[in-house]
Amino acid sequence: MNAYEQKRLEMDLMNFANRNFERPSDCRNTDQIRFYVRELCTKIEDYEKRFNYVPAWAYSLLTQYNNVHNQMVQIQFAKLYA
Repeated sequence: MNAYEQKRLEMDLMNFANRNFERPSDCRNTDQIRFYVRELCTKIEDYEKRFNYVPAWAYSLLTQYNNVHNQMVQIQFAKLYA
């Protein structure tokens, strides 16, 4: 895969993410984040299978969603059991 094809794949995935996902910090509940994580994981798996390439920022975005999810779960846990 040449640099042009990699750049095109990155732009396609970025456009998909910008159209369909909210920023992790804008998410309001854990269900919303779980949905985005599931969709992003599906897209990453698709890119791995079809192109054998996934942009590094896709994993970074997944990490951001997971971090926000963990923070929300921790806050909910503290409210319930504190």
